[in-house]
Amino acid sequence: MFTLLIGGAASGKSELAESLIIKCGALPRYYIATMQPIDDESRARIARHRAMREQKSFDTVECYTGLNNIKLPQKGAALLECVSNLAANELFCKNGAGGNTVEAVLHGVERLLCQCKHLVAVSNEVFCGGCDYEGDTLRYMKVLAEINRRLAQIADNVAEIVCGQAVYYKVSD
Repeated sequence: MFTLLIGGAASGKSELAESLIIKCGALPRYYIATMQPIDDESRARIARHRAMREQKSFDTVECYTGLNNIKLPQKGAALLECVSNLAANELFCKNGAGGNTVEAVLHGVERLLCQCKHLVAVSNEVFCGGCDYEGDTLRYMKVLAEINRRLAQIADNVAEIVCGQAVYYKVSD
């Protein structure tokens, strides 16, 4: 089962994603973290997130680029947090996929799906905050839009999180 959750900053998507993984029961739980610790603020945020997950029995797997290289120890339930960070890392980091970011992220998700009974992927809605973008920002937005669109095609469930409420656009039977 593959669920894609999309929403704005602080919309509640991560909380919902974690609850969906917990509802999977006694399966091993993996948290695939894509945020790079590049400064004190990001390191503090990562530490805060790890502490919040500690009580929920998640094994954290750090993955900034190269999602297709992850090898989970056993089939379980995985939370990919978040696709938008992963896309930015692949697009802009020296060791990232660059112009092949869309394919790299999609291939990584497909490989991850083969290793999971349940996968919940979180991605940001970055398309409602303005209208005059150019350069690398516009390039990133177009890449993320393509990734989100293609992930939504293969997902069993797709929801947008708005003010803490899930609005489902696609639900498996």
